[in-house]
Amino acid sequence: MIINAHAHIYPEKIAERAVNGIASFYNINVELDGTVSGLLADGENAGVSRFIVQSVATVPEQVETINNFIAQSVSDYPDKLVGFGTIHPDFPDISGEIDRLSSLGLKGIKLHSDFQRFNIDDERAFSIYEAAEGRLPILFHMGDERYDYSAPERLLRVIEKFPRLTVIGAHFAGWSLWDRAASVLGGTGIYTDCSSSLYALTPEHAAELIAKFGADKVLWGTDYPMWSSAEEIERFRKIPLSEREQNMILGENALRLLGENY
Repeated sequence: MIINAHAHIYPEKIAERAVNGIASFYNINVELDGTVSGLLADGENAGVSRFIVQSVATVPEQVETINNFIAQSVSDYPDKLVGFGTIHPDFPDISGEIDRLSSLGLKGIKLHSDFQRFNIDDERAFSIYEAAEGRLPILFHMGDERYDYSAPERLLRVIEKFPRLTVIGAHFAGWSLWDRAASVLGGTGIYTDCSSSLYALTPEHAAELIAKFGADKVLWGTDYPMWSSAEEIERFRKIPLSEREQNMILGENALRLLGENY
């Protein structure tokens, strides 16, 4: 089973605007459309079975609407989608909304501090971690040399303060900061994913990063709509890994992370 552990989805009426915003922010051409139907079609073409889907509230007022949308999308495609909710550090009832998104059947939380404009080790975010600790995994966008919000050292401080928090550090825990992130966070026990990274790394470099985090802690994902499933699987298959390691990263690790009742 191949599981895409990092995919963003948007309502059809705003998907084009959202995708254009991403393309502008990262100065990259994005060819996929960001819709649920687009995600499913892209994955089907490459043999992807399931998708962990999310979106990000850039302001507190978007939190409930986005969580409702993700939950409805999962309800529409229960055999394909697993939902991660969103929260914002300035949302007025963080604990209550995390209770609500969990009751909606969402299985984790996504934070993107570059878009949400907060340092991940700021006390503003501690109530999020307190509510999620021992309960829901948090997928952190990590890295970007233009910003410091999600520097690897900041995530290290978070996991030291909240040791029962299940953490996924996206993009090998530091997009565009890959070696620094592996040096700081490799071996700490966090999960990571290889999304939006393989395009910039040689297969040998990717293998080194995987070894530092542990093949049992790496998830495969496309950062949809950034990259297609087919091209990301092709890049992944070039990494010098054993068949066992490939199977772990392509799906088994995500299954273990999500648990039996995903």
